[in-house]
Amino acid sequence: MLVSFLDDIKGSASDIFLMGDLFDFWFEYKKVVPRGFTRILGKIAELADSGIRLHYFTGNHDIWMFDYLAQETGISFYRHPTEITLSGKRFFLAHGDGLDEKDRTFRILKWIFTNKALQWAFARLHPNFAFHLASGWSRRSRQIHGVDPFKGENEPIVQYSRKYLESGGYDFLVFGHRHCPVDFPLNTQTRLFILGDWMSIFSYAVFDGKTLELKYLYKGYK
Repeated sequence: MLVSFLDDIKGSASDIFLMGDLFDFWFEYKKVVPRGFTRILGKIAELADSGIRLHYFTGNHDIWMFDYLAQETGISFYRHPTEITLSGKRFFLAHGDGLDEKDRTFRILKWIFTNKALQWAFARLHPNFAFHLASGWSRRSRQIHGVDPFKGENEPIVQYSRKYLESGGYDFLVFGHRHCPVDFPLNTQTRLFILGDWMSIFSYAVFDGKTLELKYLYKGYK
């Protein structure tokens, strides 16, 4: 469905922003490309070749993306929150993980996953075992935690965004990470968007040069 969707929009999109966790798990070996992603990797390469600017914000599931896609397709990678201006509108873009200052467990895990020595050690594992181990952990985590409903003002992403707005005015703050689509007003000028997911909801956002709108692949879903 995602490949078909990207094919449908390739004639009208100037930029496509992938906000992370495109893969349930990803690790780049020097000579091994993970099995199972051929069609999406091919579509990304095709879109890049057509002149569309592609932007990828690494998420907590694909934190181990390094230079493979950048070298193969020219896609731009972002590992940290980024500010951009499009058609005069100011955007703040981030995957959205690690923004909860109270979540010390996640911060410790992120430190582990970004540690160069531990990445080197993991790369020594055979890919069959490494992917079996990591994919199983990812599935169990999703089954245990599920998808928490959006908490409004108590949402960590909202609290983070309000603090960040103190440093300057923005029109849109856009996040991935959370598996619930959200269009939330932070003030009269700024709206916060969480894009949802493509596992069960199939939601996305479209910027037409003036406004940003949350949309769904299936009409009537909302």
